[in-house]
Amino acid sequence: MTDQKRGILFIVLAAAGFSLMAVFVRLSGKLPVMEKAFFRNIVAALAAWIILKRSGERFHLEKREWLPLFLRSLFGTIGLIANFWAIDRLGIADAAMLNKMSPFFAILMSLFILKETPGRRDILCLITALFGAALVIKPGVGLAQLPALVGLLGGFFAGTAYTYVRKLGKSGVKGPIIVLAFSVFSCAACLPFLIMDFHPMTGRQLLFLLLAGAAATLGQLGITAAYRFAPAKEISVFDYSQVVFAAIFGFFLFGELPDAVSLLGYFLIIGTALYRWRAARSAGSERSG
Repeated sequence: MTDQKRGILFIVLAAAGFSLMAVFVRLSGKLPVMEKAFFRNIVAALAAWIILKRSGERFHLEKREWLPLFLRSLFGTIGLIANFWAIDRLGIADAAMLNKMSPFFAILMSLFILKETPGRRDILCLITALFGAALVIKPGVGLAQLPALVGLLGGFFAGTAYTYVRKLGKSGVKGPIIVLAFSVFSCAACLPFLIMDFHPMTGRQLLFLLLAGAAATLGQLGITAAYRFAPAKEISVFDYSQVVFAAIFGFFLFGELPDAVSLLGYFLIIGTALYRWRAARSAGSERSG
């Protein structure tokens, strides 16, 4: 098996992991979103700590790296909470699709965080993807669209967090350190809300939340492994298989079926991602040729 195929395999496994996380979050039932986020991240923090310990890496940062790490953790936590809130109120596939707007928002935020000026193609892709998101949200009067708007906001904060991950990566900060810091920060941020509004859980609910954490950890490890085998320009589009998994799980477990307008939005967003992927591959081939 080639490295590219290994990368694709791992990124598809990661997508399945994140889809299962959404399923387990939904199956955990009516619990405060902060409670769900706390227990999900406890597992991720433990896994990241074990990986860091086994690798022999020390949790060491330069002074200039603390602020980007804090902002990555802050925006990632807000994005996670928004995503969990949306999962409980939207179809799982719709929530996944809106969260997958994050790469397009990363184009915008890279301008401010990394001083990378987007090209005309990037701007056109962002506008097209936003139009696709509008089809999923279906703007109208009243609060019916609030869950979808929160889901889109989750995608924005996730895209901002991923931009800071890139900034930290350029500084040489290791992945397990970033994951551990994010998970611990998220748990600490959720803890006061958990104490003030703790809802006793059944054993079944606790199990589902721990499984959500395990599935999310699988997703994070899969993404890390995928990009170790192949560059983003070759495999990133396969991350959108998460929407396919989410649609399948949503249909068979919850009887959810996206409507025609949402499906058109999916087509626009995934089609735009496919276009960017092909353009990136072509540019890479020309440079290496």
